[in-house]
Amino acid sequence: MCGIAGSINRERERPVEEGLLRRMCDAIEHRGPDDEGYYRDGPVGLCMRRLQVIDLAGGQQPMSNEDGSLRLVFNGEIYNYRQLRQELTGRGHIFKTNSDTETILHLYEEKGVDCVDDLRGMFAFALWDTREQSLMLARDRLGLKPLYYAETDQGLSFSSELRSLLCDDRISRELDYRAIDEYLSYLFVPHPRTIFQQARKLPPGSRAIFRDGRLHIERYWDVRYDTIAARPQAQAVGELDELLRESVKLRLLADVPVGAFLSGGLDSSLVVALMREVSEQPVRTFAIGFEESSFNELAYARQVAEALGTEHREYTVSYDVEALIPHMLDHFGEPFADSSAIPTYHLSRVTREDVTVALSGDGGDEVFGGYRRYQARRWAEAFNGMPGRRLCEWGAERIAEPAGYYGKSWRKKMRRFVEFARAVREAPETSWGFFLPKRKKIRCIRKNLPILSVVLSRACSLILPGQRTPGPNRCYGSI
Repeated sequence: MCGIAGSINRERERPVEEGLLRRMCDAIEHRGPDDEGYYRDGPVGLCMRRLQVIDLAGGQQPMSNEDGSLRLVFNGEIYNYRQLRQELTGRGHIFKTNSDTETILHLYEEKGVDCVDDLRGMFAFALWDTREQSLMLARDRLGLKPLYYAETDQGLSFSSELRSLLCDDRISRELDYRAIDEYLSYLFVPHPRTIFQQARKLPPGSRAIFRDGRLHIERYWDVRYDTIAARPQAQAVGELDELLRESVKLRLLADVPVGAFLSGGLDSSLVVALMREVSEQPVRTFAIGFEESSFNELAYARQVAEALGTEHREYTVSYDVEALIPHMLDHFGEPFADSSAIPTYHLSRVTREDVTVALSGDGGDEVFGGYRRYQARRWAEAFNGMPGRRLCEWGAERIAEPAGYYGKSWRKKMRRFVEFARAVREAPETSWGFFLPKRKKIRCIRKNLPILSVVLSRACSLILPGQRTPGPNRCYGSI
């Protein structure tokens, strides 16, 4: 994990402030403890903090091409950089390092902004072209690496984290109430919004070009929803196995120790099993448990580790772990309510003592539809087509538990499902969220409560100590 940041002024005669770059870079020091770098050229400035993973000695940034006409700051890893490097060398390009970062520079020399089409990996980068006087921002296809930006009257600033971005005091701290509405649905703020009106996330699979004082954003990749021809199960399983194996093997390319988070579940266990098959080194695994036995899965992780013969370490989250929350909020930069972030953050901190990179099974449920909420959508559409739907709704509302909304009893689940089905009927784009539309209106709009603004303002004061944040503001009408 590295961190990048920078700023460019609309007026070419106005140099970028060195102090601004220092403040932005200092705010992301934790993302890259191994190195830092700066570049200033009139109205543009780039900076970065580096965590060394590939080419420990030669990957310093900002990196330039042979004639110095391009400057690049890069966060992430390009998994196919060796293949690209071989192809570029065959066409006459001369490399001065062994890093994947330099591959982007030479690829840009050939293809310009379309260089991102050839990149396979997780990345966010900023590239300054002195000849074109243009700044290019780009983010990987799935948005694994973060990249925030904000336009002001004076220019454009960007960073890997909101906290760093807001070191530019020209950016407003005014809250975005549309983002609050989305946060109540999903427990995070989806792109392109952030919790602040002026700050934005560069969407996944997108690039942004800032030239002549104007910003242009475009998608270079999107998911294709093609119908797949039917095939025998054995063939499908074989193809999936090959894809997963190659994916794991590519992610083991590193000049530093690599391990894996292991929960004992299907996803992480599969990743670790494949690591053992393709890795030439012993596999290190790390698991985290809880003092509360009903949530503790250490026994399952231990069974998998023993079966696969990994070098296994276990940690337990104690009740005093809540002291981590203010520190985590400082890095999130905006509200984020996935409770799994707490044990993951704790595990990452202790794992760092042994390895620099850790693979995980995150994303498996999203790819393969493992969450029950995906089934709930299909059930809701079928329920809405039932002739006796209204009678079912009437009955569900009367036998549902009157107190509380979230829980595991069948009556609470039934009540929530009926409300979700109604929301899908009224607004087809509705997805299974934390607060459904009706309850967001009840809790915020109809009661005209300033609570959300108070909470978020206090959160912002933690993120930006000493900064003035907006006071309470009431929610009128539709957010």
